[in-house]
Amino acid sequence: MSISILEQYLPESTLPFLKKWFGDYVIHIRITKNRDSKLGDYRKLPDRSHQISVNSTLDKQLFFFVLTHELAHLIAFEKFNNRISAHGKEWKDTFREMLLESIAVYTPDLKPIIIKFSKSPKANFMASPDLVRYFHMKDPEDNFDFVENMSVNEVFLYKNEKYRIVEKKKKLYLCTNLNNLKKYLFRPLAKVERIIADEKKQ
Repeated sequence: MSISILEQYLPESTLPFLKKWFGDYVIHIRITKNRDSKLGDYRKLPDRSHQISVNSTLDKQLFFFVLTHELAHLIAFEKFNNRISAHGKEWKDTFREMLLESIAVYTPDLKPIIIKFSKSPKANFMASPDLVRYFHMKDPEDNFDFVENMSVNEVFLYKNEKYRIVEKKKKLYLCTNLNNLKKYLFRPLAKVERIIADEKKQ
């Protein structure tokens, strides 16, 4: 993939960092359709070149963040000759250095979140509530929201079934399935659909 095509998915001022990080490596960048299971991935190919894929539907800042995550795998594995765990200390240190080196790329409201994240990088994007909240801000044109933003007794839709929030239990939310009356625990960042007033009356 040419740099000019890759630029379409990235924030401004990212190319100097990418050119430095790409170095002398042969890297194949794949822009994929949206994947619910992962935002990106890295693997070394049989010919010793490298392949990185990133979801095409990501916000430009998140695209750069994910690309940095995957490049950190490449650089850490090459530096330590593959004798490391995928998300071990070597990868964390590498990812941290790359995030802080490129911090100027991010907008002022995102920079503090990236700096906080860099103190202890997580393998899974979803393990960082601050980043999840930032990149999944509620769209005023839809009814989707996080469970943590809802109140006790509020009703929501999840996988086409209705639930009512009963109480918060430590870090989870106890909810009743209104179809079978069984109780289930939801994570605070579970994304559900609010039920508007007219629907509740039906």
